[in-house]
Formats: sequence, structure tokens, C-alpha cells
Amino acid sequence: MELRVLQYFLVAAREENITKAAALLHITQPTLSRQLMQMEEELGVKLFRRGKHNVMLTEDGMLLRRRAQEIVDLAEKAAKELKHGGETVSGEISIGCGETQNMSPLSQMIASFRQKYPDVSFHIYTAIADDVKERLENGTLDMGLLLEPVEISRYQYVRMPLREKWQVLMRRDMQLAEKQKITPDDLAGVPLIMARRQAVRNELENWFGYDKEKLNIVSTCNLSHYNQSVMVESGIGVALVMEFSCNQDTLCLRPLDPELESGCVLVWKKNLILLPAMIRFIQHVKEYLGRTG
Repeated sequence: MELRVLQYFLVAAREENITKAAALLHITQPTLSRQLMQMEEELGVKLFRRGKHNVMLTEDGMLLRRRAQEIVDLAEKAAKELKHGGETVSGEISIGCGETQNMSPLSQMIASFRQKYPDVSFHIYTAIADDVKERLENGTLDMGLLLEPVEISRYQYVRMPLREKWQVLMRRDMQLAEKQKITPDDLAGVPLIMARRQAVRNELENWFGYDKEKLNIVSTCNLSHYNQSVMVESGIGVALVMEFSCNQDTLCLRPLDPELESGCVLVWKKNLILLPAMIRFIQHVKEYLGRTG
């Protein structure tokens, strides 16, 4: 499989129309159709379900799209690194981040770093820790801003300054909202919207201190305070979330009692040959944290 053909496949998958994809790629429709069919023959699977006016990915096609995107991203990243090789402090640093208040100090580090090195740009990829770690492993991300608990033995890391406090997001018209703090007993039987990530689920379930089978978990989410807010406002349940700025008149946040906090770390893989931009940025981060710690 050629990289060029993988790029063709990704455009066709995105546009769901061979004619439109061919126009965007500046090739003819028969050429694109032939390339995609040859790819299917090479792999021995059907990648598209073809209709009169559009194409849709099969399950095999969906799997290939994910891997193809990783391959294309990695190839582009390698090209940029080679272009900005040597001692030139330029290029791109890719950082995967969850939803965390530590994006604030990280953003301040990026801003002050770019004052020194304006030719370095940053790509921010938002995802849960498991997805970020997978991309760190395959090389499409350089660093990850990860909420604990997380296994960090494979990484070099610095600890971020802010502790993340867990809170309950609920409607203001609930009787529960009259409490200043929320205990495990307060949530007994209450419909809960919980984190999807298993390591985080375990932390939350341990906080309750009673049989997790008694928890009334009605939904799980991976990211997005916005989506959780919409679900809570719709009356689906209350959400266990990291503290954030909740400015909605109909919703409120209440802290847990006893408190439950999570740390946050900025990580990068061990035993990598780092480019000048990464070396300088890691040094900058450590100096910044040393000044503010």
C-alpha cells in the first residue's frame, strides 16, 4: 500500500462521494475508483458499500480509516521533523490532553515558550488518557497531559501544579443542590453519569465505600463537560466531574465529602531521540514549574 493511496482512501471516506473526492485530489473519477478497488483486492476485503450517489465505509473500512490516518499523520510528522532537523529550534510539538484545569498552566508555558521560539508551533489533541497513551506509543503524539491514575513507568514526566477536585454536577432545582457538600450516602440510588475510563471508574467507586452493584449508573462519558451538562439538564442524572467553571443558571457544582482529588502529569516516552524543539520545551516546562512551584 502506497502512502498516496492511503491519502486517497481517507479523502474518499471523508467525502463519501468518489466524484467529489476525485475533484479534491485533482485526479479523475475512474482513476480514484481503480485505485480504491486495487486496494480492496490487495487487502482482500471490501472497504466501501457503494450506492448510486455515495459510498459508505464497511466495518473493515472503518478499521482501516483509523490506521490509515495514524500512518498518514506519522508520515507528515516525520517529514516535518526532517525538514526542521539539526539544531534549528522550529517544527511542531503535538500534545494530547484531557479536560483538565492544568491546560491553563500548560497554555501559559506554551505562550512563554513561543516568545523565545516563535518558529515552533503546537498541535493539541483532546482525548481520554487511554487514547493519548496509544498515540504516544505509535508516535503521532510527542507529549501527553494525563489525569491520574495512570501507569507512568514507560514515560518521563513532570507533575503539573493543579490538583483536580471531583464534584457533582446537578440541576439547581434538585433537593440535593441544597447541600453544600455531597457524601456517598447522599448519592445512594441517585442516577449517576460516570467516567467511562475504567481506572477512573475504580477511583470513584472506591470513594463510595459500598458495593458498586448498589450504584445506579445510567450513563458513562469519556469527555466533554458540555455533553455532561446537557444530559444533567435533561434530567438523566447527576454527573461526577472534575471541577470546572459552570456558568449555567440551571446547573450547579457541589464538592465531594470526603474530598476526592486527582493529580495530573505531563509525560513523554522514555529513550526517545528528542529534536531540539522538544528538548527546549521540556527544559522550559521544568524551569517554569520550578519558578511557580
